[in-house]
Amino acid sequence: MSFSSFAAGFLPLEEKLEIIRSKSNLYIGIPKETSYQEKRIALTPDSVQTMIAHGHRVLIESGAGLDATFEDADYVKAGAEITKDTAKVLGCPIILKIEPLTLSEIEHVQPKSIVISAIQIKTQSKGYFEKIAQKKIIALAYEFIQDTDGCYPCVRALSEIAGTASILIASELMINNPVARGMLLGNITGVRPTEVVVLGAGTVAEYAVKTALALGASVKVFDNSITKLRRLQNNINQRIYTSTLQEKALLKALMRCDVAIGAVRGQNRAPIVVTQTMMEHMKKGAIIVDVSIDTGGCFESSEITTHDHPFFIKNDVIHYGVPNIPSRYARTSSMSISNMIEPILLEIAENGGVENSIKHNPGVREGVYCYYGIMTKKSIADWFELNYRDINLIVF
Repeated sequence: MSFSSFAAGFLPLEEKLEIIRSKSNLYIGIPKETSYQEKRIALTPDSVQTMIAHGHRVLIESGAGLDATFEDADYVKAGAEITKDTAKVLGCPIILKIEPLTLSEIEHVQPKSIVISAIQIKTQSKGYFEKIAQKKIIALAYEFIQDTDGCYPCVRALSEIAGTASILIASELMINNPVARGMLLGNITGVRPTEVVVLGAGTVAEYAVKTALALGASVKVFDNSITKLRRLQNNINQRIYTSTLQEKALLKALMRCDVAIGAVRGQNRAPIVVTQTMMEHMKKGAIIVDVSIDTGGCFESSEITTHDHPFFIKNDVIHYGVPNIPSRYARTSSMSISNMIEPILLEIAENGGVENSIKHNPGVREGVYCYYGIMTKKSIADWFELNYRDINLIVF
């Protein structure tokens, strides 16, 4: 028991004890993705079955999982409700999406709803955030949600897929285009191994290196961070060629390589690491897979391509510039995202609602960029000249 002074005496104050938070039942809506070539879905049938088993409701728009090879029947069997009414799905208290809501979709969202999706800030407009604010929505972004180690699990998982896929894509391009050299990406006895150059030393680069090495390729990694290069060496548990981004050494490697992977990130835009002139020195039929293309690309010659027309040829060098590589592997990506979203939803229910989860889980709190219409991410507020308040000052 504590005491408070009042006039000349003391008044006893009762000690405040935390009240046990009661569980809540969630009603989750999953609309069909409408963004160009987006094939993923936020929850798999297995995750839906888990949510249903915990007493929650899941409403899914018909056909939402087809591109990830999940049939409506799979979701019905898991206990979900299926509807063709998009507005009804968007009217659920909790909405799960892969891509951000469109402006027309926001019109159907109920005030004070909870929206969990990607944010993709560089593709957004100020109007999107103003609409979100008008509806007083609580919005969380996959890119911002953290785990107990302070890492970004959703970003890492999709980076793992993109890194692994970049090598598999390069392997396909080495035999399936007009200037292909008919090479197998790997190491066959008596034949020179494929030479791969990886720009960057983050998660995408790490998984590109692991995949290339597993196939038997010879790999060289370039990054200006010695710490990242050292960490990559430790993570793959193998000594490989690493170097800082010195132009002479990089140019020499590019002239010899069969595949170049761009996995460099910048604060706002990916830095140009390989100039047009450097690219022109690469050999005929060499492959460039610019994973950084969604933030501008780290090859000056890169251009955005699509899954329908994934590559173009410039100076006899094949360029791949699809910005949404994980969507190419829709089922795997969906399973990966679902594995991370499911425990967050269960925790929200266990805590008695999203407000309590935001208050008691720092990782979930970091994922919030709009809290009942208030912008809580300074980077977004500064970018779009919006009013901003620290989430910690709101919920505590």
